[in-house]
Amino acid sequence: MKIFQASLRLRARPRGFHLITDEVLQAIPQLRTINTGMCQVFIQHTSAGLTINENYDPTVRKDFETYFNKAVRENDPDYMHTDEGADDMPAHIKASLLGASVTIPVTAGQLALGTWQGIYLCEHRNYGGARNVMITVWGE
Repeated sequence: MKIFQASLRLRARPRGFHLITDEVLQAIPQLRTINTGMCQVFIQHTSAGLTINENYDPTVRKDFETYFNKAVRENDPDYMHTDEGADDMPAHIKASLLGASVTIPVTAGQLALGTWQGIYLCEHRNYGGARNVMITVWGE
């Protein structure tokens, strides 16, 4: 079994849903040596998340942002954790709903994503800054 790990620092992005599939692939070229295996992508932050979804139509990413902003509103008077601004606690909730990692099968040296699937960075802060991601690939 082969195991590879890489750290990826993603540039700061505005609030929203952003495709990062190509950046993940560039960060771990050893993935091409895995015939059958798995790839885990893990974000080391509590106010941003990861998910897999539509990679073609950019309106999907805008609709995700719209939905999450309606579902988890800012300025809720019941939030106690407000020291870092109105977007902070909602960002933590959104990140927990989506999760901190995605796991993708690897087949013949490629991510076995569906035709219209891509990996999203889900940035929930207005000014979240650069984000750190750990990528681990293992297999034969």
